[in-house]
Amino acid sequence: MSKLIVTAGPYRFDARFEAEDAPKTVAAFRKAMPFAGQIVHVRWSGEGIWIPLGERDFGVGYENHTSHPAPGQIILYPGGISETEILLAYGGVDFSSKMGQLAGNHFITLTSGQDKLRELGTMVLWKGAQPITFEEVE
Repeated sequence: MSKLIVTAGPYRFDARFEAEDAPKTVAAFRKAMPFAGQIVHVRWSGEGIWIPLGERDFGVGYENHTSHPAPGQIILYPGGISETEILLAYGGVDFSSKMGQLAGNHFITLTSGQDKLRELGTMVLWKGAQPITFEEVE
């Protein structure tokens, strides 16, 4: 059985896919793995970091969507009225853009390292963009 690892800046987190609640999003993201990007601090949403993905199309609609992910939850906004993005909450989030409130598909949950999330968020806020990778390992 494979294990999902999220590495963000100097931090490594174990994670799980929410395959039962967001099967199409999980399948589409798995096709893009291993996935690498840059995280920056959110502009409007509160305590979160995000990967802006522009016009990237994962070919999914809404499923298991929320505007208020809990710390450690990762959501994929599939695009539409704002750009496609992946967001990781490290504190209170009210997922929004300059266009207003959004909802994203909760498709990954961190299962370790939650005590390091605030450190990660603060580092991205004050030190800038950090690399992030998503990979499955045996």
